[in-house]
Amino acid sequence: MSRQINQPGMYNPDMSHFKIPRFLYRLLLSNQIRLTNVSLVRLKKGKKRFEIACYKNKVLEWRSGIETDLDEVLQIPNVFLNVSKGQTAPSADLAKAFGKDKPLNEIILEILNKGELQVGEKERAAQLDRVHNEVISIVASKLVDPRTKRVYTTGMIEKALDMLSSQAHHQQGDKKNNVAEQPGSGTATPATGDDGEAKPRTKEHIWTGVVTTKSAKSQALEAMKALIANQPIPVSRARMRLRITCSTNVLKQAVKAPKGGDAEGEQKAPGTVKDKILGYVEQVEQQDVLGSEWEVVGFVEPGAFKGLSDFVGNETKGQGRVEVLDMAVTHED
Repeated sequence: MSRQINQPGMYNPDMSHFKIPRFLYRLLLSNQIRLTNVSLVRLKKGKKRFEIACYKNKVLEWRSGIETDLDEVLQIPNVFLNVSKGQTAPSADLAKAFGKDKPLNEIILEILNKGELQVGEKERAAQLDRVHNEVISIVASKLVDPRTKRVYTTGMIEKALDMLSSQAHHQQGDKKNNVAEQPGSGTATPATGDDGEAKPRTKEHIWTGVVTTKSAKSQALEAMKALIANQPIPVSRARMRLRITCSTNVLKQAVKAPKGGDAEGEQKAPGTVKDKILGYVEQVEQQDVLGSEWEVVGFVEPGAFKGLSDFVGNETKGQGRVEVLDMAVTHED
């Protein structure tokens, strides 16, 4: 039996029964190579898992708003059940999961914005490292030594958070061991005070480490709360420097006293608008009257900023304002 000879322009890579044009074979080969440099975004919906193929690093740029051109993000403008196998999602599956009238472009956008980004081990480690460094940098810029008002180095902040993380993991391990050792129904008796009433549970600020599923800003806030609550090193929030201006016409107006008085039932003097504003200021840097406007520049704890801003807005009825001069005042060596 004679061997069949390939026709010109046909390519037969070790398969005499299957022939494809040479240019098509090269195209398929180039596509296969390109897909090895892909980031997958997966979304599970309607009991099905859908995938889209994107260029590496472009997904995070899209989600952060750096990249706005969808064509620069997607390798292939289609939805797959399995990208690696080239298995596209049937129209029936897409209609069932996302709705009959939803265009393909909107489905792709939903997967891109809400789906889970699949990254390799090296990429995951690099991403974790980036978020970790960003969290440490934010925390170091917002916290100070309460005695000297000086910032800590990023190395000291990192060590303090490592201490909290180790403590949290040890406590979680101890809790698991205690639960395993204690027989019974598994229901705990709530803590009670001297009068026999159950005490409300206070929220514990714990730190277990950086993750890639949350923003660096939100994790930095959690880290600061944990450091302030547990004090592995003496820390406090860096104070804000504000300028408060108010019309002199309203400065001497009396402020309505809060209902109910203090814990002993005594009614406190309501004071004036000026007294109330200065009560929020921890340290006055300067105050002056310029024409018909009173102005004070001073330092305020971050936690008091909202209360001060709301008070000035409500009590002065548009005749006062609060201006942030510095979000975090620190002293550096």
